[in-house]
Amino acid sequence: MSGKALRDLNTIPGSEKKNESSSKVSLTKQFVGNADENVEECQKKNSASLVSPQTNGNEIANTTAETGSSEVEYIESENLNDLEDVDASLKTLLASLDSKDWVLVCEALNNVRRLSIFHKETILDMLGDVILLVVKSLKNPRSAVCKTAIMTSADIFSAYNDTLIDSLDPLLTQLLLKSSQDKRFVCEAAERALVGMTKWVSPVLLLPKLQPYLKNRNPRIRAKASMCFCRSVPQLGVEGIKAYGIDKLIQTAASQLSDQLPESREAARTLLLELQTVYEKFHDLTETAVSEDPDKGSWENFCQSKLSPLSAQAVLRVTNIGREGLVLGS
Repeated sequence: MSGKALRDLNTIPGSEKKNESSSKVSLTKQFVGNADENVEECQKKNSASLVSPQTNGNEIANTTAETGSSEVEYIESENLNDLEDVDASLKTLLASLDSKDWVLVCEALNNVRRLSIFHKETILDMLGDVILLVVKSLKNPRSAVCKTAIMTSADIFSAYNDTLIDSLDPLLTQLLLKSSQDKRFVCEAAERALVGMTKWVSPVLLLPKLQPYLKNRNPRIRAKASMCFCRSVPQLGVEGIKAYGIDKLIQTAASQLSDQLPESREAARTLLLELQTVYEKFHDLTETAVSEDPDKGSWENFCQSKLSPLSAQAVLRVTNIGREGLVLGS
């Protein structure tokens, strides 16, 4: 080391040397402190996991929301109790749904469920705002909040039916996404909510909402949407299908026959068999059924007139095989 460097080193003020040494000590203490905190946190988590879950009053909980948490529970709709103070709950409902406290959000979501079941008229005026906040909870990365929001969606469908159609789009998007993810218990809850949606929302209003998702880039979302579409169409009834346009429905189903996922293809096959049955029912009542050329109004000719040759061939293959299977099984 040169003499100049030694002189510079010796001229460092004592206070700076002390600061340097003290900073090293503080860093060491901080590291040890953090390590101790981590150990304590792990011990707390381990001890918390041994705490048995508790039920909320007379309500029967299905499973606890988080491992080691007795604060939030999944309660089936039939086990929900009425609110003790409806007015007080209404006053704080929107603020609680928008809270940063996830436990409070879950409580508010369950209150939405209670209001939907026991006092559905009380939140009609704020239903749009409530649904937007439910959608926000559906996006929450915490599984407890997400699943509670899914269960809330199902109760909203059951209570409000077509009333919520103007607010359905963001709710539908999130439920299709959640039903397509890998977390099984979230996925299953979302699928149940979608089944409820097809049961409680009018197919005339629901089918146009589902249509865009049948072309979604995500194959899982397409599959879930196809299954919803397939479940919703029979709700129209024979006359409803005829009024909606059986040709449009056949074209939609035909487009799903070549989809990537088997769920989409199976939903399309089921729908096509339903449409074939409906077509033959109302076609028997038309004049072409008793005309000199009965084949003119046949299912085969109808498909060939409404679809491309390849699509018609695929549809007829599915419906012929399906019909043969029904005959053999009878």
